Amino acid sequence: MPKILVTPIAFNEHVKIKNTIERFLASSAAGTVDYLVLNDGSTDETTAIIEGFASRGVRTIRHDVQRGVGAAIRTAIRYAIANKYTILVVMAGNDKDNPDEILSLVEPITKADRDLVQGSRYKGGDGAQGDMPLYRRFATRLHPFLFSLFVGQRVTDSTNGFRAIKLSLFQDARINLDQPWLDHYELEPYILFKAITLGYRFQEVFVTKRYPAKRLGYTKMKPIVGWWSILKPIFYLGFKIKR
Repeated sequence: MPKILVTPIAFNEHVKIKNTIERFLASSAAGTVDYLVLNDGSTDETTAIIEGFASRGVRTIRHDVQRGVGAAIRTAIRYAIANKYTILVVMAGNDKDNPDEILSLVEPITKADRDLVQGSRYKGGDGAQGDMPLYRRFATRLHPFLFSLFVGQRVTDSTNGFRAIKLSLFQDARINLDQPWLDHYELEPYILFKAITLGYRFQEVFVTKRYPAKRLGYTKMKPIVGWWSILKPIFYLGFKIKR
């Protein structure tokens, strides 16, 4: 069996990280994979909440200051490689992803030798649950349309952060995670873009995305700066401005 690490990324999630961890511990994946919360410098109760689950096998790494989601994922990748994991599953720390779907993401890697499996709320249906804002419905359709044009392959949900990655992917020197421009939302579409265009075996799997009540906050992504951050890799890589 491959050695699998599941890592939710969290920054100031408060009650949402508690729900995220509790749902995982009650899920079908618990006991079959390792679990590490990457805490990107939280300044609220998030740190104490995560540490409160240590006795139940929940590990954590905390950045001293907020570095960005891309930097947090990079830290998780480095940790997973250093500790000889085979597969890394990245998911949201804000309770949007369903931990019962972790094994569905991993299965194409273990059984069909895929290199990257992307969760998609739009693969064969609409898996967006709860109060998903209208502008996000538009943006999460526009991004995969543009992304697909540049990579030459149809991708239905390129902004979904719920994915499984075979860590051997990062032995390829053409995938350079250490570029400073990848510290925020750029890293996730960068990895996806590089994996597909370099010919790695890619697959999408249907997953759900549960949007919390508006009072708890949908996202920390700022409408203009944040969306440019995830669009940037398409144009930078597509027009060979960056590598």
